[in-house]
Amino acid sequence: MAGLAQSSESMRTFVLRARAAPTDSAKLLAGVGAVAHSEILAHVLMNAIFVAQSHRDDVVVYLVLESTPDYSRTVRFEPSAMHELGGFDERALLGKVAKALDASRGMGKEETRAVESGVTVQTISFERLVQQLSVDHQLFVLDRKGTPVSEVAFGDSPCVLLTDHIPMPKKTFGSLERLGATKLSLGSRMLFASQCVVLIHHVLDQRGASDA
Repeated sequence: MAGLAQSSESMRTFVLRARAAPTDSAKLLAGVGAVAHSEILAHVLMNAIFVAQSHRDDVVVYLVLESTPDYSRTVRFEPSAMHELGGFDERALLGKVAKALDASRGMGKEETRAVESGVTVQTISFERLVQQLSVDHQLFVLDRKGTPVSEVAFGDSPCVLLTDHIPMPKKTFGSLERLGATKLSLGSRMLFASQCVVLIHHVLDQRGASDA
């Protein structure tokens, strides 16, 4: 596996395409355990950001909420810049997403607004976000038929694209392929997005440790 190790100082990016998540804060909070399954957003944040009694500074998380009457809302979390993480708590983290949605009211297309330290909200689509990230990130999209994670060569800026309980549209894979995205497999079983985050963190942590 020589050459596959990842630098301990590299940044990891996770993008969750939340196709069922509403951009109305009240509906988002009411969607826990309901059709929207808002809890998925919190679980991804929890597993991407936190470790036991601490948090990761080497990660950025984008949540793209797509159930909207106007523009998708993309909420960006950068733990290294956040003063109040809120702890390993589903309600607190969903509260931060809801706060970002409230802050986005009245925004036009592709605008950006600061919400609090380390948290911003943009009226930008998943496709446009990924296009921007492709400039300086190594894109990966989860696919059971993709390259096994054990065989993937991760660079210093991997960006993993995930979806909620609604599968990624087939046409999206073609667009991602044109942007250079690699299909990444974590096995034959379908996993929750938050479980994928844990497994990918583990792989990158192990390679980073072996490279230290």
